[in-house]
Amino acid sequence: MSTSDDQPVYGSPETGAPENPDVPKPIPSALERPVPAKVTVPGIMARKGTGRKVLCLTAYDYPTARLVDEAGFDLILVGDSMANVVLGHASTLKISLDQIISATRAVKRAADRPLVVADMPFGTYHVSTQETVVNALRLVREGGAQAVKIEGGAARAYIVETLVEADIPVMGHVGLLPQAINSAGGYRVQGKTVESARRLLEDALALEEAGAFAIVLEGVPAAVAARITARLRIPTIGIGAGGGCDGQVLVFHDVVGLSLGPSPKFVKRYAEVADVMRQALAELREDIHAGQFPGEEHVYPAKEDIPSDWDAEL
Repeated sequence: MSTSDDQPVYGSPETGAPENPDVPKPIPSALERPVPAKVTVPGIMARKGTGRKVLCLTAYDYPTARLVDEAGFDLILVGDSMANVVLGHASTLKISLDQIISATRAVKRAADRPLVVADMPFGTYHVSTQETVVNALRLVREGGAQAVKIEGGAARAYIVETLVEADIPVMGHVGLLPQAINSAGGYRVQGKTVESARRLLEDALALEEAGAFAIVLEGVPAAVAARITARLRIPTIGIGAGGGCDGQVLVFHDVVGLSLGPSPKFVKRYAEVADVMRQALAELREDIHAGQFPGEEHVYPAKEDIPSDWDAEL
């Protein structure tokens, strides 16, 4: 985008870099900046027993994924939680496969180092094995996902095995299952009794045997999650499951204070970005009302003197 005298709107004619010395120079292109070692599925599995935690956050767009990558996280989950925190739905059940593919595509463009894992939305792995494989292949081929995540325990083991045989890495998910809120009667902690804890362990072992490379444990008592972690040969990634897991995952918007409404008990908010944004918008509103924006520094000069009656002959 340029002005009429071919001066770039966003920088100098020669380089495109900002002319104001107080403004940082643009980030180097991908060809100029060093690319860090890529996190891979075998690399995540090799973390087991090392004490080195697997760091995971959600992301649903380019700028968020860029920030998560820069922060040094190992894994980005393009989660169906986008339905709640981005699209405003009451549950994750409303998100579509096309929406997850689109979000994954944006995340993949931003992420150099992290492993990008895409959630398989509700209904995309429930009808038939063939349809499940086709949907997972779309996430990989069209979205650029390097692995997929499905919810459910032993009953989903055959799906995990089928996808792994199709060269699609799978992350499992047991415990509190957001996609199963209708059958579970809401968001309920799992594994609170001996019988329930044993079922969770059986589910996790079945997913491991089927070929899952890691398992998310959500909404599980810390002691139960730690025991399941100790029994598995693959990493566990906890969310509301205590510190005994091999890694942790949270929703980005919850962590930075950008989610609207109350946060779950297991969330620790490290910032209140929504308050910063509200303040910025309020200041912009007042500046516009007061005529203080745009100022002289925000407008472009003409190439020649423009007379006051320049439009008289039109």
